[in-house]
Amino acid sequence: MIKLALLPLSVLLFATACSTTKTNNRYKNKYNPSVAEQAEYYRVQEQLIEKDLPNCSGCIHGSAHELTFSSPLRTYDISPEAAQELGLKNTKFDIPITWNKQTAMWVKFFTGKGRRHFINYTQRAGRYAPVLSKIMADNGLPRDLIYLAMAESGFQNHARSWAKAVGPWQFMPATGRKFGLNIDWYVDERRDPLKATIAAANYLKTLHGLFGSWELAAAGYNAGEGKIGRAIRMYRTHDFWKLTNGRYLRPETKNYVPKIMALAIIGKNLDAFGFKDQVKFEQALDYEEIMVKGNADLYEVSEVLQLDFEEVKRYNPEIVRWQIPPYLENYPLRVPVGAKDSWDEYKEKDSVVANSFKTYVATEISSLTHISRKFKVPLDVLEELNPDLANASRITPQTVVNLPFREDHSLRDGLYADIYESPTKKNKSRAASNDRRIAAYLKKGRLIKHPSVFYTVKKGDTLWRVAQRTGVPMSTIIRTNRHLIKRRQLLPGDKLAIR
Repeated sequence: MIKLALLPLSVLLFATACSTTKTNNRYKNKYNPSVAEQAEYYRVQEQLIEKDLPNCSGCIHGSAHELTFSSPLRTYDISPEAAQELGLKNTKFDIPITWNKQTAMWVKFFTGKGRRHFINYTQRAGRYAPVLSKIMADNGLPRDLIYLAMAESGFQNHARSWAKAVGPWQFMPATGRKFGLNIDWYVDERRDPLKATIAAANYLKTLHGLFGSWELAAAGYNAGEGKIGRAIRMYRTHDFWKLTNGRYLRPETKNYVPKIMALAIIGKNLDAFGFKDQVKFEQALDYEEIMVKGNADLYEVSEVLQLDFEEVKRYNPEIVRWQIPPYLENYPLRVPVGAKDSWDEYKEKDSVVANSFKTYVATEISSLTHISRKFKVPLDVLEELNPDLANASRITPQTVVNLPFREDHSLRDGLYADIYESPTKKNKSRAASNDRRIAAYLKKGRLIKHPSVFYTVKKGDTLWRVAQRTGVPMSTIIRTNRHLIKRRQLLPGDKLAIR
């Protein structure tokens, strides 16, 4: 199998230029094909995932073990005392494993009250862990980092956190885009197990380069590199466990690293913890690809393939609506093995087009911007569906406007849950906590009344990084730019007043 993730940049750029996933000129800046190109080389198919990779006896397949260890990666042993106490057979890892009370607490949880969670995670691992492991190895990273994904989401593609982190690797929108994932109205590649893993490999490589240890890289993945960088300077140590003695890191981050270690210990010693007869691994996802046109209706594609719509969605979790993005010329759609023949034999592929849209009839003078806000639909999506209205300054009564919802759908349909879902009490509580933190900075910070110097936010910037680069306290930046910071995250191109 070709390992594009390791190819020289010039070859990768050539491959991208030859992509079958080309965009229409009008929307050429909306879709980044680089990660998608790499993902096309990783078929999650059992006989193609390193079929010569030796199995680790009693392990989740894809785990690192003695026959997969290779230079320059280090290997780590769990302490002999822990191995003897727990009755472990597999004691070597390619990520650091520390046996202490924190790790022991998580082992106790996943073998006790959280046993059902671990069984569910492990059964899903049969479907995804092998290819996740391969992508890590192809990028020169430890295979046992699959346990970080296990800690993040339990290998669930549709996992979504209170903070709107999504997918098996729980990327936040800004971080996902930074590492090449496309996120818009039509697609969210954070949900794609292959594309998200390629992005996660690049992010973890960056974090390890920053901090020099996998414990700190994992902590940075959870809390953000800025938070860990500040903790290192605050406590003057690069030892993760010493950082946890202070109060600066959240309990979530302090528990995150030992949680990964506990999952790795159990996942590589299923027999020792009594999981041998309780876990039935899901079969590795096997698929073929068909090429469909942009703006294809997935319901009609499903009919041609003689499959349920939900089955097609299961193979393509990154497609969040009911149609292929219209700004693409073509899209490689994954389908179950055997379904490709039905598509190849279908002669009217160009007729499988999304055109069954709900409509809205304006009752008063309005605009696409107003309708965009009313239905929580991005303005550019409405402009694309209504080209005759795209440049209109106003919309008169009785004007019919196409909406990007299927005609036979309710707006309460699961396909639109991310737009219209009501926040849970837990989410409201956490959002309120974030608001309180910002409020604390607003009280503490100095207001720059007549700013004359501005900083332009660059890709990857955080408030902490801007403060470090400019020498201006973060509290001052937050108070002076509160009109922006209280509304949303920083975006490249934002102007921050700093002096």
